Amino acid sequence: ALTRTDMVIIPVGSIEQHGKHLPLCTDICAATEISKLIAQKTDVLVAPAVAVGLSEHHMAFPGTLTLSPETFEAVVFETAQSLIHHGFKKILIYNGHGGNNTSVANILQKINQTTPAVAVQLNGMADPPWQLIEAGPLDGHAGVGETASMLYFTPGLVDMTKAENPVLTTSPKVEAVQKHLKDDPHLSRVISALGGRPESTGKQTSTRESTSNGVTTKRDLKSATAEQGRQQAERFVEAAVKFIETWKKASNGGQ
Repeated sequence: ALTRTDMVIIPVGSIEQHGKHLPLCTDICAATEISKLIAQKTDVLVAPAVAVGLSEHHMAFPGTLTLSPETFEAVVFETAQSLIHHGFKKILIYNGHGGNNTSVANILQKINQTTPAVAVQLNGMADPPWQLIEAGPLDGHAGVGETASMLYFTPGLVDMTKAENPVLTTSPKVEAVQKHLKDDPHLSRVISALGGRPESTGKQTSTRESTSNGVTTKRDLKSATAEQGRQQAERFVEAAVKFIETWKKASNGGQ
C-alpha cells in the first residue's frame, strides 16, 4: 500500500443503543462503510476501526459500551502512531459519533504537535451521511437520517418492524435557558453544555431521561429509505474524494 499512497483513514465511532430498530454498531458500521466507499474512489488505505467511543450518556440502555476520554484518545492516538511508524504521513480520521468530537480534536492536535505526520478530520466535507439533505423537524440520534444510512449501508442489520417513534422529554434546566434565547442567542452554548450528559451529572439530559426508547427525532421513522441513505452517502463521498485528490496534488511540492 505504501508504494501507492501515504494516506490512511482511521474510522472511529461507538457501540451504543440506537433504538429498537438499529444495531449497536450503527455509528462504527456507518463510519467504516463510508470510509470504504471513499477508498474505492481514491487510493487511500482504511485502517481497522476503533469501535468503542464516548457513550456514557447512553449507558442506561443495555448493550452500550463506553470508554473514558483519556482511554479513547490514547487508543486512537497510538493507532495513528503505529501507522506513522510504518510510513504513513497523512492521517485522516472519520468520526461516526458526535460524542467523540472533542476527543477527536485533541487527538488531531497531538498528532500534528508531536509527530511528523499531518492529521485532519474528514467530517464536514459535506452533509454527514446520517443527516437528511432536506431541512425539517428535529432528527437526531437513531432518527430518520441514521436509519436511512443504515438501510443503505447494512440493511440486514435494520429491523423496521421495530421502528418506533419516541416520546421526547426536554430537561427543565434546558427549558429554562431556551426561554431566554431571544434575549441572547449565545445562550445556545449553555444548551449545548447541558445537552446529552450522563445521568450522574443531574442535568437530566441523558438519553434515558430525554427519550422513551433511545431515539431522538420528531419525524416518522417509517419514512426512512435506503435511497435517502444512498444520496447522503454519495454527496459526502464525492466531497471527501475531491479533498483527498486535491491534497495529493498539493503534496507533490511538499507535505
